[in-house]
Amino acid sequence: MRGRFAPTPSGDLHLGSLLTALASYAQAKASASEWLLRLEDTDQPRNVSSAYHSIPADLSAFGLHADGEVVHQLDRQAAYAAALAQLQSQGLVYGCRCTRQQLQGHSIYPGWCRDLGLPLTGHAVRLRVLDQTIEFEDQIQGSYAQALAADMGDFVLRRRDGIWSYQLAVVVDDAAQQIEEVIRGYDLLDNTPRQIYLQHCLNLPTPRYGHVPLLCYQDGQKLSKQNLALPARHFSYSKLWPWLWQQLGQIMPDTYTDWSVHTWVNWAQAHWQLNRVPRQAYRLTRQTPDRQVDE
Repeated sequence: MRGRFAPTPSGDLHLGSLLTALASYAQAKASASEWLLRLEDTDQPRNVSSAYHSIPADLSAFGLHADGEVVHQLDRQAAYAAALAQLQSQGLVYGCRCTRQQLQGHSIYPGWCRDLGLPLTGHAVRLRVLDQTIEFEDQIQGSYAQALAADMGDFVLRRRDGIWSYQLAVVVDDAAQQIEEVIRGYDLLDNTPRQIYLQHCLNLPTPRYGHVPLLCYQDGQKLSKQNLALPARHFSYSKLWPWLWQQLGQIMPDTYTDWSVHTWVNWAQAHWQLNRVPRQAYRLTRQTPDRQVDE
């Protein structure tokens, strides 16, 4: 099952993102499949130039080597435009002039611009959502369902400033790269029904999904760049391997003192079991290998 890891280059990899990368890598390599790396950099204001180098370098240092060239979403604007044109020809999108200020207090888009016939140029572009429930079987979290119209409403495919939405870009890219299985963080679970709906609209295949629990601080906040989580490179990669492997609920070797990163990679490929990954979030203790996470 060809898999991928697709981080946003908005900063360095932290332990939470490395945990997800490890799970996606092990799942692909356990079946002798390809594992691809894609940098989801459509939101240019968030991009950090150093991350374009540090993310692939840190993954390689941890022993996770991508198959083939790294894909950058900024190089795929034409593909997203073609997908939008296809949806437009089906009458499935419309221009929206609503501002964030106007939408404050509305968790679901109220559909104010749905029937105004506004042009797509110069406005945000939204996808018309039917009143239906999208349900799928997550390989880690189990059955998950979402009533799109009631829970989400019409969602944005391209922002007013021309930046493509995560939902459209990820659907188009997963299909183009023939991704058969997506292993990613739990924080993206509620995005999946929208992506499955969009795949149906574009007549694209739907991968299998599995959403890995997040690494969280003791107060329940997830490790993130916004929460100033330490970069993964601040830790010993060889000592991080058994710690992260254990967080994923995997079988530990009888002895692993002084194992190299290469040895751990070989163990992972031979012993990975997706059904052992727990559903709940991981609450960090104050200490992780060699360094405090939240110092």
